[in-house]
Amino acid sequence: MAFAIASALTSTLTLSTSRVQNPTQRRPHVASTSSTGGRLMRERLVVVRAGKEVSSVCEPLPPDRPLWFPGSSPPEWLDGSLPGDFGFDPLGLGSDPDTLKWFAQAELIHSRWAMLAVTGIIIPECLERLGFIENFSWYDAGSREYFADSTTLFVAQMVLMGWAEGRRWADLIKPGSVDIEPKYPHKVNPKPDVGYPGGLWFDFMMWGRGSPEPVMVLRTKEIKNGRLAMLAFLGFCFQATYTSQDPIENLMAHLADPGHCNVFSAFTSH
Repeated sequence: MAFAIASALTSTLTLSTSRVQNPTQRRPHVASTSSTGGRLMRERLVVVRAGKEVSSVCEPLPPDRPLWFPGSSPPEWLDGSLPGDFGFDPLGLGSDPDTLKWFAQAELIHSRWAMLAVTGIIIPECLERLGFIENFSWYDAGSREYFADSTTLFVAQMVLMGWAEGRRWADLIKPGSVDIEPKYPHKVNPKPDVGYPGGLWFDFMMWGRGSPEPVMVLRTKEIKNGRLAMLAFLGFCFQATYTSQDPIENLMAHLADPGHCNVFSAFTSH
């Protein structure tokens, strides 16, 4: 249950894009030009009246932005305004704006889950090698004995996850709706950036408060690391299936004998 609570909270943990500003000031936008990775990025700061907070979003990037395949033409619905957008959509799955909005949120939450999962696999294995814990194996952790039976833990996790995902879904359908206090329905504090709740609990280091350029850079890093984590977790699953070993154990074996301990030898041995 503790893992479920931590997972539900961590699934929404990310960077906020709000910062404190004088609420009497109203600026339609502030354009800035900076160099990131040798390419120009034009960004806009959109001010949204929400108490003393403002939110920043990125406007479409110029045609010479980095793409997944250099020289290719990105589809018109991928204009670079989403974090981690490199113009990759060969099947046209994001051509519908509502579907694209959902896919962006789905990728974001799956990336966070994957990063949490990979961390939860690697750290205990390192602790086992250092002698702090014994007999750890992530792929058979579900068969171990805990303070409650597996059915009870499963139901408790589904309830907690259902609540967290329900709130996230409501915020996706109607942004800012989850911030409305039932006893004070007129005290509304909308946040236009769905998936980035911010505040004291989810941006306690205030990394997401400031100009839009560093916020966009951090969001892009989150998506890129999340995509890598999703691929890593998929690799962990294949490793556990074909070798019945943990990832670090596979890594040590590969470093000791790269010619015989690799993905090809794993497939040919079965």
